[in-house]
Amino acid sequence: MRLTIFNGSPRGKGSNTKILLEQFMQGFEASAGNSCEVFYLNRTQEHHLYAQALAEAECVLLAFPLYTDAMPGIVMAFIEALEPLCRRAGNPPIGFMVQSGFPESAHSRHVEKYLEKLARRLGSRYLGTIVKGGCEGIQIMPENMTRKLFESFRQIGKTFGKTGQFDPALLRELAKPERYPRWMAPFFMLFVKTSRASFYWDSQLKENGVYEQRFARPFAE
Repeated sequence: MRLTIFNGSPRGKGSNTKILLEQFMQGFEASAGNSCEVFYLNRTQEHHLYAQALAEAECVLLAFPLYTDAMPGIVMAFIEALEPLCRRAGNPPIGFMVQSGFPESAHSRHVEKYLEKLARRLGSRYLGTIVKGGCEGIQIMPENMTRKLFESFRQIGKTFGKTGQFDPALLRELAKPERYPRWMAPFFMLFVKTSRASFYWDSQLKENGVYEQRFARPFAE
């Protein structure tokens, strides 16, 4: 099988999406004869070429992060570039991967429904959507904290490489937790008041030299 992958993260080759796709591809390419080609949608000037690549693909995987319950603008721009392909005979089967920093997979379910509708509009066979939350910090996590996550993506890729389908049981297991139980809410309220809750975001602000402006309100009257 020849799989054409579109990475829709604005971070491109420095993204969490790329890290997870690498694990998926490792499993997928374990089957003899399978190969992958990856395109990065942050190269927006090439979207018309990427649309042609999709039209000529044997099988497609579109992957992107979820930002506050919405897909990145570059992904929507790419989808709009696919309009000439709607209902075209011979469009390839298409699957999706949505990862987010939100730990609960429930955040991604609305966009999952949209993606299923997108496949229908293209006239493509819908292969399903890989959904995983809690991924924002994987670039700085030690190996022991990502081992199980990466193995799950490799296993999904391996199964897909053999069958051309996502294993529903593996998708359900990967997506956990769908929602946290209500009784955990007080513990989360206490946690967000600690410095550990903002450690990652504070480090990002410091890295970009804007930590002192973290409470700025430029549009407030």
